[in-house]
Amino acid sequence: MIFDSHAHYDDEQFDADREQLLSHMKKEGVGTIINVGASLEGCKRSVELTEQYPFIFAAVGVHPDETGELNEETFAWVEQLLDNGKVVAVGEIGLDYHWDIQPREVQKKWFIRQLELARKHNLPVCIHSRDAADDTLHVMKEHAQGLSGVIHCFSYSPEFAREYVKMGFYIGVGGVVTFKNGKKLKQVVKETPLERLLLETDCPYLAPEPYRGKRNCSIYLHQVAQEIARLKDVDVRTVVDVTRENARKLFGINAKENLKEKI
Repeated sequence: MIFDSHAHYDDEQFDADREQLLSHMKKEGVGTIINVGASLEGCKRSVELTEQYPFIFAAVGVHPDETGELNEETFAWVEQLLDNGKVVAVGEIGLDYHWDIQPREVQKKWFIRQLELARKHNLPVCIHSRDAADDTLHVMKEHAQGLSGVIHCFSYSPEFAREYVKMGFYIGVGGVVTFKNGKKLKQVVKETPLERLLLETDCPYLAPEPYRGKRNCSIYLHQVAQEIARLKDVDVRTVVDVTRENARKLFGINAKENLKEKI
């Protein structure tokens, strides 16, 4: 069964058929999903999804583009969500210099605060980094030593991947690895040990070939697993099994009971 380590089923693109789609996941070979908050509303809806579906767990955090929502009061509210037993990570958090929607210093401030929150609650982190390779790595080396987590939707060079793996982080791989122009990510996958890779959709975005341009969903992770298997010269079952166990270990999810392990 596939483990989707990063999805956004709270997104409005799923409003018309969310229940129908999620009810078919097990039949389609998808066993566990981490639904990741990006905004305050996204965090709230992610937790609500965990209450409806036993196989869905949540990460809660505020995306760099949405850090304008954060103040001491809303930050305290996010922290309260971490008491929920099905919240297994802080994320997605990080830096995004592509659009520069929020000032970079504001992004950095709340990135660091949320890393500290993860440390306080002994939780892994889901890291978002776009067009901010150097600054993200700098913040991580300063403030994320000893934490665990995943660099979500990895888009940088093999050299950056090696730095994160040395720190004990996982590399999140999704639909881009199937693209013809995804050569950099293909090289990252070749060079990174399978024991440090996670499967992810980032749905509804970044659907793999042959669904590129359509709404993404966890069922399409079979295509991602097939491409990783080709790049690593292993069978697809090995990719699915190893990445699933990687995710279970990272997020502290018990395989037999499909529940967060009690620490």
